[in-house]
Amino acid sequence: MKNITAEIRIYVADLAAYNNGKLHGCWIDATSNIDEILEQVDDMMERSPEGFAEEWAIHDYEGFGGVSISEHEGFESVREKALFIEEHGALGVSVLDHWCGDIDDARQALDDRYCGCHSSVADYAQELTEETGDIPSHLEMYIDYERMGRDMELGGDIYSVELGYQEVHIFWSH
Repeated sequence: MKNITAEIRIYVADLAAYNNGKLHGCWIDATSNIDEILEQVDDMMERSPEGFAEEWAIHDYEGFGGVSISEHEGFESVREKALFIEEHGALGVSVLDHWCGDIDDARQALDDRYCGCHSSVADYAQELTEETGDIPSHLEMYIDYERMGRDMELGGDIYSVELGYQEVHIFWSH
């Protein structure tokens, strides 16, 4: 996963200048309100070295981790993703990336499917097993929680996001 920088921003380029071999654009804080973003784009376009600047494109971005931003993505969509990442940090990036940038699915995953942070998938399988039934003490040593957790992932019941040492976030898949 790419690093998440402190600032979540986009570089908006003037396409008229770009097509004529000139770099002209500006970095914009992607968490700004839409009016501020549009104002900055308008200001940049007015200062174009070309007299006929009408179109822009997002040519770069920072702070979005592995989440892709297309060059013609709407500013409202970019802002929604930026605010989601700002609120949820690295976990937000991973969830948004898992759902291919679909902000609604990512929100639903965090709101409705999140099972918490565990030291491993096996730790979650053990917790779930112990919470849902009584295991006779003479059988406890025979339960393979690592295999159980792996089967839960391979079977599509859960997906996990590992953000660090013993920091595994678990989500129900459905």
